Amino acid sequence: MRQNRKPLPQLSGELFLNDAVLETDIIFNKGVDIREFAAHTLLENNEGREVLSHYFKDMLSLAKKSKAGFILDCPTWKAHMHWAEDLVASENEIRKANTDSVLFAARLRNEFSENEQPIVLNALIGPKGDAYSPEEMISADDAEKYHAQQIGWLAETDVDMVTALTFTQAEEAIGAVRAAMSAGLPIVVSFTVETNGKLPTGQSLESAIRQVDTATDNGPAYFMINCAHPDHFSNVIDDAPWARRIRGLRCNASRLSHSELDECDVLDDGNPVELAAQYSVLKNRMPWLNVFGGCCGSDLRHITEIPKVMSVEQKF
Repeated sequence: MRQNRKPLPQLSGELFLNDAVLETDIIFNKGVDIREFAAHTLLENNEGREVLSHYFKDMLSLAKKSKAGFILDCPTWKAHMHWAEDLVASENEIRKANTDSVLFAARLRNEFSENEQPIVLNALIGPKGDAYSPEEMISADDAEKYHAQQIGWLAETDVDMVTALTFTQAEEAIGAVRAAMSAGLPIVVSFTVETNGKLPTGQSLESAIRQVDTATDNGPAYFMINCAHPDHFSNVIDDAPWARRIRGLRCNASRLSHSELDECDVLDDGNPVELAAQYSVLKNRMPWLNVFGGCCGSDLRHITEIPKVMSVEQKF
């Protein structure tokens, strides 16, 4: 059943955890291959389901122990038609992958129903193309038509919200937001930024957030920053109205650039304690931040350190 679609519990300002990056953790740390880097394919067999289940149960157990809320991601990031050919999947199979992913996450939420704080079912929406560098520019209108398909499927499930994760261009984000608003689903926009704090298109984070908000009448519930180390963007955010729209962080444990990460044969997992300390510094500068997870190179160790440095009593 839909529990948290309106209003979203994390808007209260309480501490909410997100997971790390399940794909690299499962591939590099657990030695399990993920076909085409599409996490929903793990649901196709018992071994994959078990690995995915253990991954999220560890995260949910941490949230319970930390008395924090949790944003439980449905593994739908690549469950849209752009990847159908690579996955050798039909439209019906891609649609079923979305439904199955939400059902999988909903069962996990039920299993942890005694958690003190809410668990929010969040379906991930990936960009139409590469998450590091846009393969082509897409207009807001075209993006709305494209993402409306997956978002429409998800709106029929018990998912509470969707997140446009690793989006690289503002126009595509505008289209996804419009599609979610039309479907009646809360949406969060999480932008990928480079080592200079800008989107891969060269647009500043401030300009991108302002553009999306202007075009959608402040449609996103909030914004996030993903797939970048805190060192890459901490100098471009301050106490300004546009920055107050950023509520969450999913940072890389690695300081490497996206091109360097692409060339890595081993996982650069950085320093979990240091990453949490940098989150704490950003929280002190931006007290409205309250959703924290990880991206490239991060795993349970990194997420475990986050609640240790956060005050669950500090709200904004």
